[in-house]
Amino acid sequence: MEAKKLVNLLNKKKLTIGSVESLTAGLFIATLADVPGASKVVRGGLVTYQSSFKTSLLGIKKETINKYGVVSKEIATLMAKEGKKILKSDIVVSFTGNAGPTKEKGGAEVGRVHVAILCKPNVTKINNFTKVYKGQRNAIRKAVVSDVIKQLYQKLK
Repeated sequence: MEAKKLVNLLNKKKLTIGSVESLTAGLFIATLADVPGASKVVRGGLVTYQSSFKTSLLGIKKETINKYGVVSKEIATLMAKEGKKILKSDIVVSFTGNAGPTKEKGGAEVGRVHVAILCKPNVTKINNFTKVYKGQRNAIRKAVVSDVIKQLYQKLK
């Protein structure tokens, strides 16, 4: 229901949307694409699940990933910025995080998520949020997608 409201609002405002997804592995853009008429607003999505794809597809330097960690505000921001160049959409949302089931050595705790939203008309401003979700792997992924859809709807209405 929330996805339908967002798609309808984007259509009404003549805005396009795209995503760069790691943690969510395409779930965000797929959720929007489930709504009839989504093709009018959804430009596409990039799934950069592995760090090597963040480097090869987005041009994020390996050194930058090593410096900040793949699950970080900095990498989420770069994912959104680079995704904007590729997708050429009015809004780009990026997702990176650790949905579990385990924390890797030196990595982010299970449930830590970083999202960056690059949004027209203020395309130079990045809105970031970080949250630690509780629950199982797929519950975390679904919860962050739902939260971002609600946030975008509130921001745009």
